[in-house]
Amino acid sequence: QVQLVESGGGLVQPGGSLRLSCAVSGVIFRINAMGWYRQAPGKVRELVATITSRGSKNYEDSVKGRFTISRDNAKNTVYLQMNSLKPEDTAVYYCNADVLTIGTGERDYWGQGTQVTVSS
Repeated sequence: QVQLVESGGGLVQPGGSLRLSCAVSGVIFRINAMGWYRQAPGKVRELVATITSRGSKNYEDSVKGRFTISRDNAKNTVYLQMNSLKPEDTAVYYCNADVLTIGTGERDYWGQGTQVTVSS
């Protein structure tokens, strides 16, 4: 019954900004790490950013200084603020959460993906 619903993708010009959101629903005991991944056409899926339950963050090198990951534990939501967007950021962005649910144990869950297109 755990579900991750993403929002915030779209078309933006180079240098613009987008804010992605991913809300986790279900009967949740605890969410550990959360993160964002992306996959461009013809490319493998890559890790963009992660954040622990205590707020420790890690970023892929190409997005450091431009992207900010954050989370609201009360809302079971993770965000990705993307600034100074470049055409090479174009991809489908997927959120991920390590969720412990009573009765099902702990496992990774994935959102359905949201398209981010950076183009002039």
